[in-house]
Amino acid sequence: MRQSEFKLIHAGYGLYHSLNSSFGNCSDHGNRDSGISVSKSWIYFGSSVRRVMEHKESSPGIIGVVADLIRTKSEYETAIEVALGGSIQNIVTTDEKTAEDMIRILKNEKAGRATFLPLTAIKDAVPFTHEDALSEPGVIGLADSLVTTEEKYADVARNLLGRILIVDKFANAVNISRKYHSRIRMVTLEGELFSPGGAISGGAYRQGGNLLSRRREIADLEEKVAAAKDDVARYDRMIEDTKRERSELRIELEKIRSLIQSRTLEQNTARLNVVREKEKKTEFTGSLDRLKEENTAIEEKLAGIVADRESARISMEESLKRESGLNETIDNGEKELALLRGDESEKTTEAASWDVDIEKLIQQQRFEEANLLRAEEEAGRLRAELDEILEGISASEKEIEEKENSILEIEKTIASSHTVQEDHESRLKEALEKRNALREKLSMLMQSQESLTEEKSALDKECVRLSAQKEKAQDAFESSIQYMWDEYEITLSDAEKMRSPEPEDLASMKKRLSAVRAKIRELGSVNVDSIEEYREVKDRFTFLNSQHDDLVKSEAALREVIRDLDQSMRKQFGSEFEKIASEFDKVFKVLFGGGTGKLELVEDEDILEAGVRVIAQPPGKKLQNMMMLSGGEKSLTAIALLFAIQNLKPSPFCLLDEIEAALDENNVIRFALYLQKLTKNTQFIVITHRRGTMERADRLYGITMQEKGVSTLVSVNLIDSELS
Repeated sequence: MRQSEFKLIHAGYGLYHSLNSSFGNCSDHGNRDSGISVSKSWIYFGSSVRRVMEHKESSPGIIGVVADLIRTKSEYETAIEVALGGSIQNIVTTDEKTAEDMIRILKNEKAGRATFLPLTAIKDAVPFTHEDALSEPGVIGLADSLVTTEEKYADVARNLLGRILIVDKFANAVNISRKYHSRIRMVTLEGELFSPGGAISGGAYRQGGNLLSRRREIADLEEKVAAAKDDVARYDRMIEDTKRERSELRIELEKIRSLIQSRTLEQNTARLNVVREKEKKTEFTGSLDRLKEENTAIEEKLAGIVADRESARISMEESLKRESGLNETIDNGEKELALLRGDESEKTTEAASWDVDIEKLIQQQRFEEANLLRAEEEAGRLRAELDEILEGISASEKEIEEKENSILEIEKTIASSHTVQEDHESRLKEALEKRNALREKLSMLMQSQESLTEEKSALDKECVRLSAQKEKAQDAFESSIQYMWDEYEITLSDAEKMRSPEPEDLASMKKRLSAVRAKIRELGSVNVDSIEEYREVKDRFTFLNSQHDDLVKSEAALREVIRDLDQSMRKQFGSEFEKIASEFDKVFKVLFGGGTGKLELVEDEDILEAGVRVIAQPPGKKLQNMMMLSGGEKSLTAIALLFAIQNLKPSPFCLLDEIEAALDENNVIRFALYLQKLTKNTQFIVITHRRGTMERADRLYGITMQEKGVSTLVSVNLIDSELS
């Protein structure tokens, strides 16, 4: 939306509110119909006239005020209203009976005075006697000839305006007045009034403020109000469209922010996974190096075993050769034995020694064979171990290859997430620029609205000031009419009729006035309002007395309600306190692993105002006041009391802020285990730095700063980790 359109919006609002403030309260007292109504222009008249016009619907004899019955051109409006003077507020009735009824109502209600023009009494008007003046320079015509009205009201117009001459400008009126010796009543187009006798009235006359122009102004203003309302409705729709567009942009911005946050979490998770996989890769690389070292050691050991086997084989061959040589020797010996049987005694000893040697050789052969079998078994076992190691190395290489592929995929995912993040950041930047532009427009609109508001306020003040001046002048006029009635019991029209064309001697008038006033003083003062004042005081006394009785009854009722509340509160507090004390002892024993915890009320005090004494007896200690315990014991006792209340009336949500900070590790574990039991009915958010509490949480949230000045949220779901 352009700035000029916003200015039109505020201008439309200003016109709409100014019209409402000027005409929105223009309503009929009886019907309470708000708004601008041409048929009810009498609302701008005096209070007495308005009071009479309120009876128009109930009294059909009331026709209307003079200003509502005549029409004239806009250029004659000022002159005609000046010519009419106070008669413009005269009320036209069908007959004298209606006028009499309305006068009686005004008297009874003390609503002021009004002048009535019954159609049955107003007939032939006094003719204009200076016909030759109509041909004077600057004369436009008689005032009644410049207005239009219905035929039945023509006599009213002739009686009020038939002897008043309308002249174009002041200079011509002055010439005519001199020529005819100030005997003609004349009014110029600008509102100067020339009265018979030489009096001239004039001065500044507010444009658009006369009663005759009210209808034309009201019609114009109605059109302006309708157009302004259409503009306001159209601008309201434009504002709603802008607000809706702004709301959509905000929703989209929040979506982008949430998407960026989720992408950031995914990126952080991916980074953690990459770090974890790199650590695993490092571990696998170290394991592979260790396996290679073990393989090298096994190969060296296997080479030694092969060398031992070769030496054993050579020893075996040597022993076989030696055995074959011994067999040959045995054969030779047997031959010699056969030859030397004769010399048996000597050769028996030699044969025995040879038997011993043979037995030794046989045992050595068996030992070498056992060593050979053992070496072959060791070689088979080592070959099996070598095969397993080679298979492990192959599997490790495959797993390393898979992890490297996974790392590559994760790096690709991170790269794609960087691309998406850059896209979202660009969109976010555009949205922020658009929002800044809207904010600038809104700021300009607010400044424009403030200036329009100040201007409207100044105009309102001026309207109030002018209205006050108008009311003041109207009140002065009405007070003058009222003074005439109060002092002389005559109306304005009667005074004009009683007016003598020839002025009376001032001294005689003053003398007669003094005599009349002396007679009035002789009558004495009578307070005619005493009855009405008594009635008002009596009504006020009755009202205040009834109010006093109501207050006394209300006070008694409130005191009874307070007593009932005190009784129910004492009863309920006593029962609930016993439950909390019992539950506190149970929770205390669980958290301390034994002992006793008690809650007692301070004696000799009101149960609702008594203090609570906490007595604790940890295992192995004597029963003592809570304030005598150590810091950790105090904290654990307070936690026991908190959990006791929570057990009796679980809340759906609870926030704990480092309440176990003063506990040692064993008590922290007890606290965390008991807190897990309470999660069936309550969701806990725990702010803590203790390991024992964090180990038993369902989910951990932390803030890390991997880059200087940039905080990142990291979350770990411990339940999923345990399940996986």
